[in-house]
Amino acid sequence: MVEYEAVIGMEVHAQLLTKSKMFCQDDAQVFGAEPNTHVCPVCLGMPGVLPVANRRAVEHSLMVGLALNCQIAELAVFSRKNYFYPDLPKSYQISMYDLPLCRMGWIEIADAARQENLLRRIRIRRVHLEEDTAKSFHAGAHSLVDFSRSGLPLIEIVTEPDIRTPEEARRYLVKLRTILRYLGVSTGDMEKGAMRCEPNVSVRPLGSEAFGTKVEVKNLNSFRSVKLALEYEIERQTRLIDAGHQVGQVTMGWDEQREQTVQQRVKEESDDYRYFAEPDLPPLRIPRVWLDKIRARLPELPDAKRDRFAAAFGLPWADAAVLAAEHDMALYFEAVVAAGQQRGLAPKTISHWVIGELFHLLKTRAIEISDGKVTPTYLAELIALVQAGTITAGSGRAVLGEMLSTGLAPGDIVRDRGLGQISDQDRITQVVERVLADNPEQVAKYREGKETLLRWFVGQVMKAMGGKANPQVVTDLVERGLARGG
Repeated sequence: MVEYEAVIGMEVHAQLLTKSKMFCQDDAQVFGAEPNTHVCPVCLGMPGVLPVANRRAVEHSLMVGLALNCQIAELAVFSRKNYFYPDLPKSYQISMYDLPLCRMGWIEIADAARQENLLRRIRIRRVHLEEDTAKSFHAGAHSLVDFSRSGLPLIEIVTEPDIRTPEEARRYLVKLRTILRYLGVSTGDMEKGAMRCEPNVSVRPLGSEAFGTKVEVKNLNSFRSVKLALEYEIERQTRLIDAGHQVGQVTMGWDEQREQTVQQRVKEESDDYRYFAEPDLPPLRIPRVWLDKIRARLPELPDAKRDRFAAAFGLPWADAAVLAAEHDMALYFEAVVAAGQQRGLAPKTISHWVIGELFHLLKTRAIEISDGKVTPTYLAELIALVQAGTITAGSGRAVLGEMLSTGLAPGDIVRDRGLGQISDQDRITQVVERVLADNPEQVAKYREGKETLLRWFVGQVMKAMGGKANPQVVTDLVERGLARGG
């Protein structure tokens, strides 16, 4: 049996956050708008109109190139990419071809175990600017076109064929979206079409240096779809080769319902697009002074933030990577750390609550940290209440859930619900004695050597006291009670 490996390259289109479109003054806030309401003669491709490049879109593209460690061109040229689809009003797209803005960059992704010393470098071939197409809607035997999206500014980010597994492809996309969000240049929201992924995949015998025939997969609107589509396509190509057939260079779509790829058309080559320099736009010249100003505006990027979290706060590398993975969450964590300094809270303790308890609640309720109502100051206050023994950790989790819904201060919730921790030994002793008296068989087994029953007894006492008892006091008193008469 021949063993194969996949060779994967990735093309990503990301919509840029600008007020106007790429080559006209139309409002770029088109998501959710009525069809064909954000249009003008320029983005509709009317005869005689002239495009004007959006300066902010160029700046955003340069920020991305710098963040991806790219070489920035001193001269970039817009080109016409010719093809004929109903969603392309001019029958060509203004894009870039042989002289893009950014070349030869890279991204590092962690291995699946998030180990510090196992990083994979994915090379970036190019980053360039272009305009978006319109959007087609298919309804039965008819197709409708909404031109509001036509002309939105896009960046296309193309990798070298350095990705080897579907999971690596998913992690690359997650990392890329994180960087775009840190820069503030794109939402990266795949469900809204703000980030669209088109992987190219081929398979070859393991150890071979020759590339197989690549297949492009389109219509992928989630990280999960990318992973599933690549897994299916790798298996499909492997079956073809094992059966002695050739893999055709085609474009495949992804059928979400059937979870399989389906052929759409034979893949075009670059010659088919008949690129030539856009005659209505001058070349883009990038002065070094302008580029240096853009470089100075770059924020701390996720890798740098991860390393700082690990070094400054003494966090495990994997925990620091999780906290730095989303810009809003990283800022929130730092704000909690700042609020916790006044209460003597260790960053490791705060990290435990954020990664464990807060992440769990956010995921369970399917909300983002920006949608929750727990301020950094309130979270620090809650953790301090648990640390001081005012409430138990279990009560703290319950309070956090209520804080997330109501936005109330933890102290108010604890007071109103009577959640203060019970540490009174006489009161706890009464419950311990009752639990031991009600379970003579378990007491006997413990005294015969089954010491694991200690945790069971502690759990019974905590349950009887509504989870409010001090766990350490309960444990001590249970041990004493079991020792008596032993």
